[in-house]
Amino acid sequence: MTDLGPLNYFLSISVSRTSSRMFLFQKKYATEILEHADMESCNPCRTPVDTCTKLTAFSPPVKDPTLYRSLAGALQYLTFTRLDILYVVQQICLFMHDPREPHMAALRHIL
Repeated sequence: MTDLGPLNYFLSISVSRTSSRMFLFQKKYATEILEHADMESCNPCRTPVDTCTKLTAFSPPVKDPTLYRSLAGALQYLTFTRLDILYVVQQICLFMHDPREPHMAALRHIL
């Protein structure tokens, strides 16, 4: 084993240190998720979930369930540093086995 020096970046998590604290960031990883979803020019919203709709399993299936699962899994990893999206990511992950169009819309809303 060799000492590689102070930790700066590991497993898509950037580390910034002060004399008494360590801050973890995943900005680069979040940007990569947006690029993968082809949403890098999207506008931010106030809340990570649409409060008026309820997710159900009765709607048309998504065209590409692999993309849905990939983005949902990426968002799960992002919740290590973004606790504000933890609940809504858990809600969309409930439908990973059979994603539907409203689930994909909710996932895009989170992004």
